[in-house]
Amino acid sequence: MARHVVMMARAPQAGRVKRRLAREIGATAATQFYRRLLAQQIRRLADDARWTLWLFVTPDDAVSHSAWRAASRLRVKGQGRGDLGERMTRPFRRLPAGPIVLVGSDIPLMRPHHIWRAFRLLGQHDLVFGPASDGGFWLVGARRTRPLPTSLFHGARWSTAHALADTLATIPAHVSVALADRLDDVDDAADFRRYGVAASFRSAISARTSANTDSQSPGRG
Repeated sequence: MARHVVMMARAPQAGRVKRRLAREIGATAATQFYRRLLAQQIRRLADDARWTLWLFVTPDDAVSHSAWRAASRLRVKGQGRGDLGERMTRPFRRLPAGPIVLVGSDIPLMRPHHIWRAFRLLGQHDLVFGPASDGGFWLVGARRTRPLPTSLFHGARWSTAHALADTLATIPAHVSVALADRLDDVDDAADFRRYGVAASFRSAISARTSANTDSQSPGRG
């Protein structure tokens, strides 16, 4: 049966992405960082033959945005209206048959082997969650051999240390749950430094700036 990976993503527009990070490093730098990380993750996951990658994006009119237009084997849909729980539930109810693993788009250490481990856990469990250090979760997956619990995500206190615990509390006892690897997103400058992305990001920006300067210098072809 086909496997599906859903990445929830925002169009990389200044002022709309990584707002907490933007307050500390500036909106332009935060947007450039998010765009670069998003492109890396899309490339990693879109080219993996073990699943089909779907991008559920916001705003809905950004389905043709250049940030993901060039990726091969990629299907793009709008997230639709509602709170985060409603928007996360939608792919599980609408995509073709097969297990689904849904992930965030700003997880620097996320790699295909993390996704594959979640699918393997779904071989023996109804649901799988990837916990984050801040009490949230970066991944949720469903085997979809039975209907998704109607209470899933109801009342979750998003963006707090209670998000995962609140979600787990809504799951009926007969539904089996497994935990995948613990990974984290980048919310602020401390995260930016902690995961080593600050140095690599600055190097990339510096290299691009240098290349642009060289190409504009007199006497260069």
